[in-house]
Amino acid sequence: MRTIVAPEPMRVPATPEVIDYVIANGTPPDKVQSDLIKRTQEMFGQQAGMQIAPEQGALISLLTRLTGARRAVEVGTFTGYSSLCIARALPADGHLLCCDTSEEWTSLARDAWQQAGVNDRVELRIGPAIDTLRTLPSEESIDFSFVDADKVGYAAYYEELLPRTRSGGLLLFDNVLFAGKVLGDSPEPNPAALREFNRALAADDRVEVSMLPIADGLTIARKR
Repeated sequence: MRTIVAPEPMRVPATPEVIDYVIANGTPPDKVQSDLIKRTQEMFGQQAGMQIAPEQGALISLLTRLTGARRAVEVGTFTGYSSLCIARALPADGHLLCCDTSEEWTSLARDAWQQAGVNDRVELRIGPAIDTLRTLPSEESIDFSFVDADKVGYAAYYEELLPRTRSGGLLLFDNVLFAGKVLGDSPEPNPAALREFNRALAADDRVEVSMLPIADGLTIARKR
């Protein structure tokens, strides 16, 4: 009996040329976003790597709109690129709560929100995000969340956000591949925490999960 070997799915390596092509053939950064990328690089150097990739921003905006989100939460704002993508996709009376610990980083975010005309939709709270999340009402009122903060805190943020998320709401987690270090057995705190978080999230029957190899890895979880 002849053995039939199924073909491997087609996968394109994420070369710089492919990434440039993806950005060019999606919704590209506009002037406010492009200026924010440039200012972040000029002011914060290597730390600018914490800013999400443009192709992630386009996806985040699209998912926010597709969800019909009115109430959103962001954990880890940095200089505001991702919050700008979320806020612009909310209706005029929508609300985005941003959690961060740095006045310096978020000063750029405030400027970007003002330039984009969405500052009235954004509430920024400076302080430990876990404390901020624990003060939120317990009802299921959140439509969309984006988590891009300290990786060892992901599990705790998730357990605060999920009960407050409506059925059908989305929770996104950035850097879940952590430069590929989650594939090995690195004892470093961040990849070790992400390995455990990724396993637990995939096994959680409260959500449907898809992990995408976009940028540094992005997980999308939909509450059942």
